[in-house]
Amino acid sequence: MTTRTALVTGSSRGIGRACAMALAAAGARVVVAARDREKLEEAAGEIRAGGGEAFVVQIDLASQESIKEAFARVAKEFGRIDILVNNAGITRDGLAMRMKKEVWDLVLETNLSGAFLCIQQVLPAMARERWGRIINITSVVGEAGNPGQANYVASKAGLIGLTKAIAQEMSSRSITVNAVAPGFIDTEMTQALPQELKDGLLARIPLKRWGTPADVAAAVRFLASEEAGYITGHVLDVNGGMYM
Repeated sequence: MTTRTALVTGSSRGIGRACAMALAAAGARVVVAARDREKLEEAAGEIRAGGGEAFVVQIDLASQESIKEAFARVAKEFGRIDILVNNAGITRDGLAMRMKKEVWDLVLETNLSGAFLCIQQVLPAMARERWGRIINITSVVGEAGNPGQANYVASKAGLIGLTKAIAQEMSSRSITVNAVAPGFIDTEMTQALPQELKDGLLARIPLKRWGTPADVAAAVRFLASEEAGYITGHVLDVNGGMYM
């Protein structure tokens, strides 16, 4: 089988890194992309140590220029990207009543516009090849809402709509577009939450445990595979039953 090239945004840590590892283990050549070059080199080193092929590219999802440059570098190196995982995301929490427009804009720009611009970069080559996998990492809060996160929730709900629109546009080219919606996953981002809040969240999860980055990566690996070729426009919940 030809080696597929996968690009994972936000793959320097957490869920993105786990997705990069899982895709490499499944035989893909993986481009790790994020802002922190040092952490990307670590992730790439781990992939190579496991016998996989990794390529590092710095990217800032809030900058269209940076996105274009990063994808141009990858195209020069490998010709095309077969699998795109839009995982990078930021939070800037606060109550809607007091949220400054620049804080709203930054989150929407990074999480939603950034994902859209990455999709635009890969579509022409995928259409020519008549094969592609696009997987957008959304969130349980994009489905259920969450107070104090109007910007983040809107960006993640927007990703679900974007997934369904692009799935319909590109289905005739055998390009599948799906979303994975993690619940509360044990990462650096969630470890910073106050203990009281974490206890309250755990009480709302029927499976009575936090998810792991590997739980999410397994769903991503499946949706990127040949076996998932008849699934498109779908939101796969990985949330321990927290939202049904």
